[in-house]
Amino acid sequence: MKRNVRWMHVLTGAVVIVLLLGVCAWAGGDGDVAAQMAEAAGQGSSMPWWGWPIILLFFCFILGIIAVLAGVGGGVLYVPLVSGFFPFHLDFVRGAGLMVALAGALAAGPGLLKRNFASLRLALPVALIASSCAIVGAFLGMALPTNIVQLCLGGTIMFIAILLLVSKNTAHPEVKKQDALGLALGINGAYHDPSNGQLVEWKTHRTLPGLLMFIIIGVMAGMFGLGAGWANVPVLNLMMGAPLKVAVGTSKFLLSITDTSAAWVYLNKGCVIPLMAIPSVIGLMLGSFVGVRLLAKAKPAFIRYMVIGVLLFAGGKALLKGLGI
Repeated sequence: MKRNVRWMHVLTGAVVIVLLLGVCAWAGGDGDVAAQMAEAAGQGSSMPWWGWPIILLFFCFILGIIAVLAGVGGGVLYVPLVSGFFPFHLDFVRGAGLMVALAGALAAGPGLLKRNFASLRLALPVALIASSCAIVGAFLGMALPTNIVQLCLGGTIMFIAILLLVSKNTAHPEVKKQDALGLALGINGAYHDPSNGQLVEWKTHRTLPGLLMFIIIGVMAGMFGLGAGWANVPVLNLMMGAPLKVAVGTSKFLLSITDTSAAWVYLNKGCVIPLMAIPSVIGLMLGSFVGVRLLAKAKPAFIRYMVIGVLLFAGGKALLKGLGI
């Protein structure tokens, strides 16, 4: 029964994304897929238009496996790697990256809310700030020259790799007293932890600094097309004091709001090509299922360090592209 419910959530998320992209394709005009892929990959590419979606499907399948084993969102790997190793224009990669992060969030959201791992009281004020700033970030990213965005993306990806290397999340942070803002907003809750059978009650502190941090996170998510889970979880967990499971669950739920806000900007600008985004979404979701099955046998530490190394390499490549090297 639980497996059927999980598949229903995943299918719902995938259907929403495909329908959204279908509307985009229908509204986009002539429907010339060959011209769309040629525009995304560059006119000088010798690859036929149908070759890129197939390659992207298999690439994202592998990416989905790695993302699960490393414990990171697919969006944070998708944008730097696809922009670094595929000849797609950065605007199209960022648009597809938002769709990739959005698909995973829509699939996971209902189950997280049902188990109280995602808190609406915590998510709503954060989402209001982050989604508004994601729209600003998306417009900013579209307005800036591509080489400037590449430089900023490279620096951000290298920062993410260093953050993953040094961050030490805490399962149950100690919050002695809830601050006034957190108390006024009612940011507290409880969930049943299946690992030990206990009811875990939690509350937040340092709420105002935490909320202000999501201004920066929202701008970066919209500007680079990244899923912001890499930044959401440390802020919610280490700064605001939410338990790690609540921080992870709320972060995943937040992506369904934050990324939607930024995605509409890219859709409106014509930077989401369905023939590029749909294979990415499907490949990543299929890879995620395989990754979950391999998780019990894999060595997470090795995978984690491998991903950090790949991110450092991809960040360096983005910096070089931004410098024209």
